[in-house]
Amino acid sequence: MSDVVISEFMFDAVARDLAAEFDTCWDIGLWNRREELLAQVADARALVVRNATQVNGEVLDAAPNLEVVARLGVGLDNIDVDACKARGIEVCPAIGANAVSVAEYVLTTAMILLRGKAYHATAEMVAGGWDRPKYASGFELAGRRLGVIGYGSIGQVVGARAHAMGMEVIAYDAVMSSDAEAWTPARPVGLDHLLSEADVVSLHCPRLPSTIDLIDATAIAKMKPGAILINSARGGIVNEAACAAALKSGHLGGAALDTFAVEPIDETAQTLFRGCENLILTPHIAGVTQDSSRRIAEIAAANVRRVLGAG
Repeated sequence: MSDVVISEFMFDAVARDLAAEFDTCWDIGLWNRREELLAQVADARALVVRNATQVNGEVLDAAPNLEVVARLGVGLDNIDVDACKARGIEVCPAIGANAVSVAEYVLTTAMILLRGKAYHATAEMVAGGWDRPKYASGFELAGRRLGVIGYGSIGQVVGARAHAMGMEVIAYDAVMSSDAEAWTPARPVGLDHLLSEADVVSLHCPRLPSTIDLIDATAIAKMKPGAILINSARGGIVNEAACAAALKSGHLGGAALDTFAVEPIDETAQTLFRGCENLILTPHIAGVTQDSSRRIAEIAAANVRRVLGAG
């Protein structure tokens, strides 16, 4: 059996290097074959996962030699961190490695959505249309106010880049001290204040019991008419039915959703979002680029080497 088990996609070159150093099982679909996963981890000292592998008590019980869980990303909601800690297993997320990719996703989708229908013109134009008034009613990003919910490592990169592009940045974080230096260039505010004042609201908080349905119908009603909502954090933080209703009513000017309560999205979500205008849906890839995938993999591999004594 293997010392290292990689159960999901990992940047090829980095995974190959790791496999050259350790007896490695590298199977990107293993996360979805539970019995095989349990068998493969029996002798494993390291488990490398993204967000689909459920690292719970069942997996940990099957892996008595496990020393480290290296997360190819930052969210830990698929890993029972307390159970790992109780067993002396180190959990190592790749903090900050995908922050630039997420920030660029946020600002790109914000610019697209603020321009209204501008980027929907291709089909009409190749058919001979040239309706400038229809597509020329959007807004600039510069001068708008960005509200960042969750001002950790990713939220701070989003805020810095938004500020550099001429946005005013306000932010809410449930745990960060109001006098922390990391707030710059954002201005810390309460959640209700942020919702009522931001032209663009971007979520960067973890999925916790306290953040499930954080952006529900009540929260959306507090947002400015025509505001943009972007969720590149975790599914379940935005109530999808409330978001779809606000898009269809026109209260929300647009939304970009990269994460969902159920992934892949189910028929319920498909039905909710069908017919919504000014909506961008992406399959949980805001933080996934060739650049970030390499950085994330390198951090995960370094953590495996360090813990297993080969770094």
